[in-house]
Amino acid sequence: MAKHDTDRAIDAVRASRLETARPRPQLVRDSYLEIDGEWGFAHDDADQGLRERWFDGRQLPDRIRVPFPPESPASGIGATGFHPVVWYRRDLTGAELDEIGHHDGARAILHFGAVDYRATVWVDGQAVGAHEGGHTPFAVDITDALDPASASHVIVVRAEDDPHDLAQPRGKQDWEEHPHTIWYHRTTGIWQTVWLESVSPQHVTGVNWTSDLSAGTVTVDVALKSAGDSVVRVRIAHEGRELASASVRVTGEATALTLPLTGQTNGQGYEQLLWRPGQPTLLDAWVTVEQEGAVTDAAASYLGLRSVSWSDGALLLNDRPITLRSVLSQGYWPESHLTAPTPEALRREAELIAELGFNAVRVHQKVEDERFLYWADRLGLLVWGEMAATYTFSPRSVQRTTAEWTEAVLRDRAHPSVITWVPLNESWGVQHIASRADQRAFAEGLYQLTKALDPTRPVISNDGWELGTSDLWTLHDYEADGRVLAERYDVDEAALRAYISGIGPAGRQVRLPGTTDEGQPVLLTEFGGVKWAADASPDDSWGYSEAAGAEDYTRMIAAILGAVQSGTRGHRGRARGLSGWCWTQLTDTMQERNGLLTEMREPKLPIETLRALIQGSAPA
Repeated sequence: MAKHDTDRAIDAVRASRLETARPRPQLVRDSYLEIDGEWGFAHDDADQGLRERWFDGRQLPDRIRVPFPPESPASGIGATGFHPVVWYRRDLTGAELDEIGHHDGARAILHFGAVDYRATVWVDGQAVGAHEGGHTPFAVDITDALDPASASHVIVVRAEDDPHDLAQPRGKQDWEEHPHTIWYHRTTGIWQTVWLESVSPQHVTGVNWTSDLSAGTVTVDVALKSAGDSVVRVRIAHEGRELASASVRVTGEATALTLPLTGQTNGQGYEQLLWRPGQPTLLDAWVTVEQEGAVTDAAASYLGLRSVSWSDGALLLNDRPITLRSVLSQGYWPESHLTAPTPEALRREAELIAELGFNAVRVHQKVEDERFLYWADRLGLLVWGEMAATYTFSPRSVQRTTAEWTEAVLRDRAHPSVITWVPLNESWGVQHIASRADQRAFAEGLYQLTKALDPTRPVISNDGWELGTSDLWTLHDYEADGRVLAERYDVDEAALRAYISGIGPAGRQVRLPGTTDEGQPVLLTEFGGVKWAADASPDDSWGYSEAAGAEDYTRMIAAILGAVQSGTRGHRGRARGLSGWCWTQLTDTMQERNGLLTEMREPKLPIETLRALIQGSAPA
């Protein structure tokens, strides 16, 4: 690949990603083909497919629209019962391989955004890879399985997802046949985009960007495949102005470069390039691999310069206090369930959150499609990264959670929008953490593991209550009386610190014995949950409290939000207090009718009214 061809390809990729988002947005090549759409499909309730060698490529009886889960209407299947094993089949044509620029000597890589829960992949009858973990991506090299004498090939996927296995990280997926209370339909098999690319045998497999604002530098960790004796070159620019470039010779499968950025040591001007809400500046980056002077791989990326920390009770973004106005999002759509109905819907979701007046979102019990993080990066929306829970504690649940959480953190740690990690929520999967040393040790271990994988962000060890070692103290409180909330949170610093040292609003300890309050920021990370449905609701619909109509709904939101905002740092000059909050929730979700928006993303009140309430500017 000639250098001028490389530059042209990278510039074309950069221009396209300004308006679209790839499934792996921080490592983008010119070679790319989505293979979503109609696939062959079959349930295998008797688990006979392996014995009967369905992987040899036989036709399957049904048709499904990938990437929608078979439980969803959008898939064309819509089967919500217990189906623990499913199969997929798709023809791959020579023309499609030509479209990704595949040629002799190159490697064809097949990517899956997420397959729940355990996947095995065959091409032309040969097993090419497997993966366990329902929320994280994986890729398989299919080159050696492609029969060069064939004009077309067959991809087969088997997915196994035991609906009764509570040791699988499942988040809000119900283990009962029908959704109940806060749990929804299951997601089985493929539920994020499937795509192809063609690469050189020597290529980049991952990048991670970290910035040191005080030193004015960026460090990039580059993971490589079959690098041999190669040179890795990195270039960073902003709006066409080069800020840094560097190269390093590598012989292994990983390297790191630290690049000083032009102008970032100017103490009076360095903030112009920092990423933050209201100014989400992104820098363009290019990574190439060369062998013997020839470019073997070229990819485009991007990064944001920012830091997240805490001090003296304040959450700090770029060393400045920030107050979070966050909303809890289930990331669920009525027609497509955990999968967004279109890629554009992910962008619109981020835009809606910002239009409502929030500056942050907590995507709950789900590792969201990475394209959502791309739009959060672009729009300046802060994101909480959260793991899907298991609902039992065992060596198997420990092993599975640890493995999948590691993959999730490594996937998302380069996104500037992600500002904190939540490996556990409300003691789910560690229900007896307050009394069992093994469960407490697991929670502490997850906290330390997360800090080892990414020391640049705060970690919440167990969001809501029964927190062990944690960078933030967080509470969940669905009290509907604003006066009671004011008594709890519109208080002085000493009273707030005393409150988090005792029994919290859910009747559980906020902090576990042996923890030390070192002045960590305190946040109310679930509250609200007011139900109001202007249309007919299903009989099992519910909320944490209920409004009688639009006027009552407005009054309840104002009273609840107003009480919490009055106790929040920065509100009307308040010097201390809560460092932020997270309202439950963004949208109605199945039987949960406590969203600010309907399931179809329609505001229940005029969006200007909601924004004024959320930003604390509504009339008292």
